[in-house]
Amino acid sequence: MIVIIGSGMAGLACARALAEAGLSHVVLDKGRCIGGRVATRRVGDLQFDHGAQFVNAHGASFAAALGRLSVADWQDGMGRTHSVGVPGMSAIPRALGEGLDIRQGVQVTRLQQDGDGWLVQAEGASLRAARVVVTVPAPQVAGLLGAQHPLVAELAPVRLAPCLTLMAAVRAPAPFITRQDPDDPLSWIAQDSTKPGRPQGAATQWVAQAGEAFSVEHLEKTPEEIAALMLPLLCERMGATPDLVTYAAAHRWRYARVTQALGQPFLSSPDGSLFLGGDWCIGPRVEAAWTSGTAIADAVLAQS
Repeated sequence: MIVIIGSGMAGLACARALAEAGLSHVVLDKGRCIGGRVATRRVGDLQFDHGAQFVNAHGASFAAALGRLSVADWQDGMGRTHSVGVPGMSAIPRALGEGLDIRQGVQVTRLQQDGDGWLVQAEGASLRAARVVVTVPAPQVAGLLGAQHPLVAELAPVRLAPCLTLMAAVRAPAPFITRQDPDDPLSWIAQDSTKPGRPQGAATQWVAQAGEAFSVEHLEKTPEEIAALMLPLLCERMGATPDLVTYAAAHRWRYARVTQALGQPFLSSPDGSLFLGGDWCIGPRVEAAWTSGTAIADAVLAQS
């Protein structure tokens, strides 16, 4: 049995490749939905891609994988074309995870080597695994393995930054499709309603993501406080007044941006029984997470 911890794109890519090769696996994740930051928030008739805004394929392998998933082209209004999930970004991990053994709401608390394998301890249960693949954010690995584990020291160069996201519905003319300015507190603003397959209504749906400095400064505030800070900034950039806002909420992504990557697709223990991977291995792209998870699966299959 191979246990994969984390159902983000790295964990799903690894599980998909192992499943296609006929290897027994289970994916454990503490959250309610798969996909990690490739996510869509739905509120009544509204929906927002509040994590990854789009995906782009730089390599042939990932391009081929995207071709088998639920994606369509989206023009961002600045002369660029991206792939987006349809009807939301969450459609991408859902398609990738179809048929896999994924168990949500399982908080893994500790990993302990047990003979030739591992004991995976979770709240109220435990599993024994011949191999374990950990795809959580790099800063969370020490909590599972212990700070003294040799692989934890190898994670020292990795740096991740947070991102605060505002979701808003506004009954006002849309002045642009996207706006990007790394020096602005709102470094990215997107008219989510323009993406293919999105619900259309009287209010336009917007996603605004804060820059690193703003996100770090306000990370520990409540979502309500964050929304109250970000909404006036969005309205100002749109030329809209607050009374035209029909919905607003915020989300905190604590480990959203890879600012310094590991520089290799994954880490593994000398005996090949433990693997660590994720976008933080390669860079800040959805493709990087997929590449890391796929590389781990290839290494496991090579052992088999």
